[in-house]
Amino acid sequence: MTTAEILAAHDRFVVPTYGRFPLAFVRGRGARLWDAEGREYLDFGAGIAVCALGHAHPALAEALARQAATLIHVSNLYHVELQARLAERIVSLLGGGRCFFCNSGAEANEALFKLARKFGHREGRYEVLTAVNSFHGRTLAGISATGQEKVKAGFEPMMEGFRHVPFNDLAAVEAALSKKTAAILIEGVQGESGIHPASAEYLLGLRDLCDRNHLLLLMDAVQDGMFRTGRFQSWQRLLEGSRDARAAAFLPDGISMAKGLAGGVPMGGVWIRPPHDLLLGPGSHGSTFGGTPLACAAAWAVFEAIEREGLAEHARRMGAHLLDRLRNLASPRVAAVRGLGLMIGIELAQEIPALHAEGKLPSALFTAKLMETGLLVVPAGARTIRFLPPLNVTRAECDEAVEKLARGLASL
Repeated sequence: MTTAEILAAHDRFVVPTYGRFPLAFVRGRGARLWDAEGREYLDFGAGIAVCALGHAHPALAEALARQAATLIHVSNLYHVELQARLAERIVSLLGGGRCFFCNSGAEANEALFKLARKFGHREGRYEVLTAVNSFHGRTLAGISATGQEKVKAGFEPMMEGFRHVPFNDLAAVEAALSKKTAAILIEGVQGESGIHPASAEYLLGLRDLCDRNHLLLLMDAVQDGMFRTGRFQSWQRLLEGSRDARAAAFLPDGISMAKGLAGGVPMGGVWIRPPHDLLLGPGSHGSTFGGTPLACAAAWAVFEAIEREGLAEHARRMGAHLLDRLRNLASPRVAAVRGLGLMIGIELAQEIPALHAEGKLPSALFTAKLMETGLLVVPAGARTIRFLPPLNVTRAECDEAVEKLARGLASL
């Protein structure tokens, strides 16, 4: 099919829940994608931080083929070896606890919401505090938890039990606590709102606040986890170098994971710290397709490749290189550059006439402009675009992305 034919079929048969760009990709390799007409693009979105190893990574493709020929699915009524091994691997990176597997970040956050409800149930506590400008998924509970009004419009009334407080503001969190509060949920790096990292003081203060008030501290690591920042979890990277003695002992009570976890195969997961890891007993939660042999084989292959290829440290180096190149662009059209590892936001200046169009955000308009140069990025909020390349992106590809970005900026 041609791109025009694919777009026409989408328009006719697919529910229009996405504001899609007029591209249709049919093949990928590494950090490259090719559309239906054979045009090549440099993919610095990686499926919104999903394709951790890039496209068609040989080890991941081989693991999927081997597992598909062995066992794709078996019910969670039975034990799955790969699921147990994967859980053990994740637990070993965090120090104790247990894992639950599902299919997406939204599902993973749903498990955290139920954990918080179960935790506070006997005392009548069910409220979860989240941050302004946060993003926690597209389910009804997910948009209720999300601190952005745009995702809620038309779906009111929201689920009760969620309130939003300013990000990186410990005093605001403390002031918002009530007798109904059971948990606090934050992202280590806010992604959808434009790449905003939490401060070390904020993270450590939240841990103390939760300990003093018998609350769960929950982390949404759906986008910023899986070594994207140079450590398995973003909070590990954010607390590096802290002289505060509390940093070495910092640990959340629950973490949601997805996106890069299985390199493109649908998978989500939750890690829960003891003793809370036994709160969700038999019958309290489940997922038909959660932790299938196929998905677990994919996730195992991703972990293996990251370790074998040294991609955590590589993500640090490439992230530092990108930030250096981007900050040296000296373009009046760039207001700020923020980032941690390979999670980078480029905030556009306020007044760029070429990015003014009725009903369209400047970030989306500039994303479309960059497609003309052959660069794929992801909008974040009104004026920010994201670089979320594969963890194995090369230095040459980073330089190419910056050059394409510079051409796009110069064309405005």
